[in-house]
Amino acid sequence: MQIIIELAMNKEDLNKIVENLPAVPGILRKDEFFNSAVIIPFILIDGEYYLLFEKRAANIRQGGEICFPGGEYDPKLDKNFTETAVRETIEELGITIDKIKVLGILDTLIGPMGVTVDSCVGILDINSIDELDIDKSEVESVFLVPVSWFENNQPEEYFVQLVVHPHYTDEKGDTVHLLPSKELELPERYNQPWRAGKRKIYVYKLEVGVLWGLTAALVREIIDRIT
Repeated sequence: MQIIIELAMNKEDLNKIVENLPAVPGILRKDEFFNSAVIIPFILIDGEYYLLFEKRAANIRQGGEICFPGGEYDPKLDKNFTETAVRETIEELGITIDKIKVLGILDTLIGPMGVTVDSCVGILDINSIDELDIDKSEVESVFLVPVSWFENNQPEEYFVQLVVHPHYTDEKGDTVHLLPSKELELPERYNQPWRAGKRKIYVYKLEVGVLWGLTAALVREIIDRIT
Protein backbone atom coordinates (compact mmCIF):
# COMPACT_ATOMS: atom_id res chain seq x y z
CA MET A 1 0.00 0.00 0.00
CA GLN A 2 1.46 3.30 -1.11
CA ILE A 3 0.98 6.27 1.17
CA ILE A 4 0.93 9.68 -0.49
CA ILE A 5 1.71 12.62 1.73
CA GLU A 6 0.49 15.92 0.37
CA LEU A 7 2.17 19.08 1.62
CA ALA A 8 0.01 22.17 1.61
CA MET A 9 1.39 25.31 0.03
CA ASN A 10 2.38 27.85 2.66
CA LYS A 11 3.36 31.50 2.79
CA GLU A 12 7.04 30.65 2.30
CA ASP A 13 6.17 28.95 -1.00
CA LEU A 14 4.23 32.03 -2.08
CA ASN A 15 7.21 34.22 -1.25
CA LYS A 16 9.40 31.99 -3.42
CA ILE A 17 7.07 32.53 -6.35
CA VAL A 18 7.13 36.29 -5.88
CA GLU A 19 10.93 36.36 -5.50
CA ASN A 20 11.35 34.44 -8.75
CA LEU A 21 9.08 36.62 -10.86
CA PRO A 22 11.03 38.32 -13.68
CA ALA A 23 12.16 41.90 -13.15
CA VAL A 24 11.32 42.60 -16.79
CA PRO A 25 8.49 40.51 -18.30
CA GLY A 26 9.50 38.52 -21.36
CA ILE A 27 8.06 35.59 -23.33
CA LEU A 28 6.82 32.72 -21.19
CA ARG A 29 8.16 29.28 -22.19
CA LYS A 30 10.34 30.89 -24.86
CA ASP A 31 12.57 27.82 -24.98
CA GLU A 32 9.69 25.89 -26.57
CA PHE A 33 9.89 28.10 -29.69
CA PHE A 34 12.44 28.04 -32.50
CA ASN A 35 14.50 31.00 -31.29
CA SER A 36 16.49 33.02 -33.78
CA ALA A 37 18.27 36.36 -33.92
CA VAL A 38 19.18 38.74 -36.73
CA ILE A 39 20.98 42.00 -37.19
CA ILE A 40 19.29 44.82 -39.07
CA PRO A 41 22.41 46.17 -40.79
CA PHE A 42 22.72 49.77 -41.91
CA ILE A 43 25.54 50.84 -44.22
CA LEU A 44 26.46 54.48 -44.85
CA ILE A 45 27.52 55.17 -48.44
CA ASP A 46 28.08 58.71 -49.78
CA GLY A 47 26.04 60.22 -46.98
CA GLU A 48 23.02 57.94 -47.42
CA TYR A 49 22.00 54.95 -45.29
CA TYR A 50 21.19 51.60 -46.89
CA LEU A 51 19.84 48.35 -45.48
CA LEU A 52 21.72 45.18 -46.37
CA PHE A 53 19.77 42.05 -47.24
CA GLU A 54 20.71 38.49 -48.06
CA LYS A 55 19.16 36.12 -50.57
CA ARG A 56 19.33 32.69 -49.00
CA ALA A 57 21.09 29.84 -50.83
CA ALA A 58 18.71 27.56 -52.72
CA ASN A 59 19.67 24.37 -50.86
CA ILE A 60 18.88 25.56 -47.29
CA ARG A 61 15.62 26.07 -45.39
CA GLN A 62 13.53 28.84 -46.99
CA GLY A 63 16.00 28.85 -49.87
CA GLY A 64 15.87 31.80 -52.26
CA GLU A 65 14.06 34.06 -49.80
CA ILE A 66 15.24 37.51 -48.73
CA CYS A 67 16.31 38.01 -45.12
CA PHE A 68 18.64 39.81 -42.74
CA PRO A 69 21.88 38.16 -41.55
CA GLY A 70 21.21 35.89 -38.59
CA GLY A 71 20.25 32.42 -37.50
CA GLU A 72 19.27 30.07 -34.70
CA TYR A 73 20.17 30.88 -31.12
CA ASP A 74 22.66 28.37 -29.71
CA PRO A 75 22.91 28.45 -25.89
CA LYS A 76 26.22 26.58 -26.11
CA LEU A 77 27.79 29.38 -28.14
CA ASP A 78 25.80 32.49 -27.31
CA LYS A 79 25.30 34.30 -24.01
CA ASN A 80 22.41 36.28 -25.51
CA PHE A 81 20.58 36.87 -28.76
CA THR A 82 22.81 39.76 -29.79
CA GLU A 83 25.76 37.38 -29.74
CA THR A 84 23.77 35.05 -32.01
CA ALA A 85 23.09 37.83 -34.51
CA VAL A 86 26.73 38.97 -34.55
CA ARG A 87 28.11 35.43 -34.78
CA GLU A 88 25.85 34.53 -37.69
CA THR A 89 26.60 37.82 -39.46
CA ILE A 90 30.33 37.16 -39.25
CA GLU A 91 29.85 33.64 -40.63
CA GLU A 92 27.46 34.57 -43.43
CA LEU A 93 29.04 37.79 -44.66
CA GLY A 94 32.69 36.98 -44.03
CA ILE A 95 33.11 40.16 -42.01
CA THR A 96 35.23 40.74 -38.91
CA ILE A 97 33.65 41.66 -35.60
CA ASP A 98 35.37 45.06 -35.50
CA LYS A 99 33.32 46.02 -38.57
CA ILE A 100 30.03 45.48 -36.69
CA LYS A 101 28.66 48.09 -34.31
CA VAL A 102 25.47 47.18 -32.43
CA LEU A 103 23.36 50.25 -31.62
CA GLY A 104 20.47 48.65 -29.77
CA ILE A 105 17.78 45.98 -29.82
CA LEU A 106 14.13 45.69 -30.84
CA ASP A 107 11.33 43.84 -29.08
CA THR A 108 11.01 40.13 -29.79
CA LEU A 109 8.95 39.31 -32.86
CA ILE A 110 6.86 36.12 -32.72
CA GLY A 111 6.06 34.53 -36.06
CA PRO A 112 2.90 32.55 -36.85
CA MET A 113 4.91 29.31 -37.27
CA GLY A 114 6.28 29.19 -33.73
CA VAL A 115 9.44 31.17 -34.46
CA THR A 116 10.77 34.04 -32.38
CA VAL A 117 13.13 36.66 -33.80
CA ASP A 118 15.24 38.84 -31.54
CA SER A 119 16.81 41.57 -33.63
CA CYS A 120 19.47 44.16 -33.03
CA VAL A 121 20.05 47.32 -35.02
CA GLY A 122 23.61 47.83 -36.15
CA ILE A 123 26.02 49.45 -38.55
CA LEU A 124 28.41 47.62 -40.82
CA ASP A 125 31.57 49.65 -41.22
CA ILE A 126 32.17 48.95 -44.89
CA ASN A 127 32.10 51.11 -48.00
CA SER A 128 30.79 48.49 -50.42
CA ILE A 129 29.36 44.97 -50.41
CA ASP A 130 32.37 44.04 -52.55
CA GLU A 131 34.34 43.98 -49.29
CA LEU A 132 32.30 40.99 -48.08
CA ASP A 133 33.28 37.36 -48.50
CA ILE A 134 29.88 35.69 -48.25
CA ASP A 135 29.40 32.04 -47.36
CA LYS A 136 27.94 30.60 -50.56
CA SER A 137 26.66 27.53 -48.73
CA GLU A 138 24.16 29.75 -46.91
CA VAL A 139 23.96 32.98 -48.89
CA GLU A 140 23.36 33.21 -52.63
CA SER A 141 23.91 36.96 -52.79
CA VAL A 142 23.66 40.22 -50.85
CA PHE A 143 22.25 43.56 -51.95
CA LEU A 144 21.50 47.03 -50.63
CA VAL A 145 18.28 49.05 -50.59
CA PRO A 146 18.23 52.75 -49.64
CA VAL A 147 16.29 53.34 -46.44
CA SER A 148 14.59 56.22 -48.24
CA TRP A 149 13.00 53.71 -50.63
CA PHE A 150 11.12 52.10 -47.76
CA GLU A 151 10.14 55.51 -46.42
CA ASN A 152 8.56 56.33 -49.78
CA ASN A 153 7.00 52.93 -50.52
CA GLN A 154 4.42 51.41 -48.22
CA PRO A 155 4.24 47.60 -48.07
CA GLU A 156 1.26 45.72 -49.41
CA GLU A 157 -0.77 44.05 -46.66
CA TYR A 158 -2.25 40.57 -46.76
CA PHE A 159 -3.43 37.99 -44.24
CA VAL A 160 -3.01 34.29 -43.56
CA GLN A 161 -5.49 32.17 -41.65
CA LEU A 162 -3.94 30.02 -38.93
CA VAL A 163 -5.49 26.63 -38.14
CA VAL A 164 -4.66 24.32 -35.23
CA HIS A 165 -4.69 20.60 -36.04
CA PRO A 166 -5.08 18.16 -33.11
CA HIS A 167 -4.23 15.32 -35.52
CA TYR A 168 -2.86 14.78 -39.02
CA THR A 169 -2.39 12.06 -41.63
CA ASP A 170 1.19 10.90 -42.16
CA GLU A 171 2.82 9.73 -45.40
CA LYS A 172 1.59 6.16 -44.77
CA GLY A 173 -2.00 7.33 -44.51
CA ASP A 174 -2.18 6.76 -40.76
CA THR A 175 -3.77 9.28 -38.43
CA VAL A 176 -1.38 10.71 -35.87
CA HIS A 177 -3.12 12.13 -32.81
CA LEU A 178 -1.14 14.99 -31.29
CA LEU A 179 -3.82 16.00 -28.83
CA PRO A 180 -6.08 13.11 -27.74
CA SER A 181 -9.02 15.43 -27.24
CA LYS A 182 -11.64 12.67 -26.93
CA GLU A 183 -9.67 10.72 -24.33
CA LEU A 184 -9.08 13.93 -22.41
CA GLU A 185 -12.82 14.65 -22.62
CA LEU A 186 -12.23 18.09 -24.08
CA PRO A 187 -15.16 19.91 -25.70
CA GLU A 188 -16.24 18.38 -29.04
CA ARG A 189 -14.99 21.37 -31.07
CA TYR A 190 -11.40 20.39 -30.28
CA ASN A 191 -11.74 17.00 -32.01
CA GLN A 192 -11.38 18.75 -35.37
CA PRO A 193 -9.05 21.52 -36.62
CA TRP A 194 -10.01 24.96 -35.34
CA ARG A 195 -9.14 28.46 -36.40
CA ALA A 196 -6.39 30.21 -34.48
CA GLY A 197 -6.87 33.68 -35.90
CA LYS A 198 -5.43 35.72 -38.76
CA ARG A 199 -1.95 37.18 -39.05
CA LYS A 200 -1.05 40.22 -41.11
CA ILE A 201 1.64 39.72 -43.75
CA TYR A 202 3.67 42.65 -45.13
CA VAL A 203 5.06 42.49 -48.67
CA TYR A 204 7.60 44.78 -50.36
CA LYS A 205 8.15 44.20 -54.08
CA LEU A 206 11.81 44.90 -54.81
CA GLU A 207 13.57 44.69 -58.15
CA VAL A 208 15.49 41.61 -56.97
CA GLY A 209 12.45 39.80 -55.59
CA VAL A 210 9.71 39.83 -52.96
CA LEU A 211 10.57 40.84 -49.41
CA TRP A 212 7.88 39.54 -47.10
CA GLY A 213 7.07 37.83 -43.82
CA LEU A 214 9.09 38.42 -40.67
CA THR A 215 11.85 40.35 -42.45
CA ALA A 216 9.31 42.72 -43.97
CA ALA A 217 7.71 43.14 -40.54
CA LEU A 218 11.09 44.17 -39.09
CA VAL A 219 11.62 46.67 -41.91
CA ARG A 220 8.16 48.09 -41.29
CA GLU A 221 8.98 48.43 -37.59
CA ILE A 222 12.18 50.36 -38.35
CA ILE A 223 10.47 52.70 -40.80
CA ASP A 224 7.61 53.32 -38.34
CA ARG A 225 10.17 54.48 -35.80
CA ILE A 226 11.53 56.98 -38.32
CA THR A 227 8.24 58.34 -39.54
